[in-house]
Amino acid sequence: MLKVSEILRVKGHTLYTATPETPIKQALETMAEQDIGSLVIMEHGELVGMVTFREIIRHLHGNHGATGDFTIRSIMDDAPVSVTPNTSAEEVQRLMLDKHARYMPVMDGPVLLGVISFYDMAQAIVAAQRFENNMLKAYIRDWPTELDEESNNTRPPKH
Repeated sequence: MLKVSEILRVKGHTLYTATPETPIKQALETMAEQDIGSLVIMEHGELVGMVTFREIIRHLHGNHGATGDFTIRSIMDDAPVSVTPNTSAEEVQRLMLDKHARYMPVMDGPVLLGVISFYDMAQAIVAAQRFENNMLKAYIRDWPTELDEESNNTRPPKH
């Protein structure tokens, strides 16, 4: 069963964070420059929220395209759903769909380890399916021959 820790290991542990007092304009610039869809909001070493492109777009729409002097605190999700390194990929999928969340912080107790995105999940699922597909093809390729059947005295299923 695929776990969050394995997805993070492949993805890497690069994190982009901000504080609640960071200006929205600065958050927008960071997200655009780094080509990321979210920022983890930390205060005094603790996770206090998340900002995604969704919150920024809503703010821009409501303010006629201007960021103004607003800070992240005014738009952040202050109760983001998080997962642990031991959370299964299936559970992350369920949570993302149920909560309509594209990004989830990965926490080990109070320690932030990373962020799992919907894209990371899709990539991991495709890789797992590809691996399984290759294993099945290898199994079929190594199907017992008639000589093997005589020594085992078994018959293969008819196709």
